[in-house]
Amino acid sequence: MKEIYPRIVLFLAGSLGATGVALSAMAAHGGDPRLIGAAATACMAQAPALLGLYLGYQRIRTAFVASLLIGLGCLLFAGDLLFRTRMGHGLFPMSAPTGGMMMILGWIAVAAGAFAPARGQ
Repeated sequence: MKEIYPRIVLFLAGSLGATGVALSAMAAHGGDPRLIGAAATACMAQAPALLGLYLGYQRIRTAFVASLLIGLGCLLFAGDLLFRTRMGHGLFPMSAPTGGMMMILGWIAVAAGAFAPARGQ
């Protein structure tokens, strides 16, 4: 089971990167550029961070928890903003703030990794 964790993180990184590029194009060619642009920016900012956590997975004890919080939080945040532009309402009440809070907690988990012993030590 442990071997699948890094693959999930890499999948999230690639998915967010691709989503960010697609949302950037959508923001440039139609829809609400403010909301879609914010979603694109969030995805493009988090994708490289997830790639870094993937690469550091063997050493950063908190990498998987941080990656899940950041990745899934970003998908929820961006998904809510995109849903708002297409449907006129969010996914569910407080979905964007929940996704944002998940990303914040993920970054706190990254910071906590500085104080946790590295894997294998």
